Amino acid sequence: MPARLKNTSGRMKSMSEPTGKYSITMPRDIAEAARARSGPSGLSAYVAAAVARQIERDNLNELIAVAEAEHGPVTEEEVQARREELRRARAGQGRPRSGAA
Repeated sequence: MPARLKNTSGRMKSMSEPTGKYSITMPRDIAEAARARSGPSGLSAYVAAAVARQIERDNLNELIAVAEAEHGPVTEEEVQARREELRRARAGQGRPRSGAA
């Protein structure tokens, strides 16, 4: 079974796309921890998923930089207000809707 990765839209994609073999160097303790956690998909899939997540973070940071250059930086108060909105929305998701069986 091919390893699965989330793509940037959040949907799963297969690592059965064309692949290449690469040699990387990393600290032994990190490599061993990754191997121990990699599970049945294997170390390559685990590392590929980690790199894909980092690329998504890098892309998000670039998007934030562009938005802040255009609109100015986001204040801590704005961040806290959005976090509170998310907290309330998540809390509301756990409640049964009126009229639900």
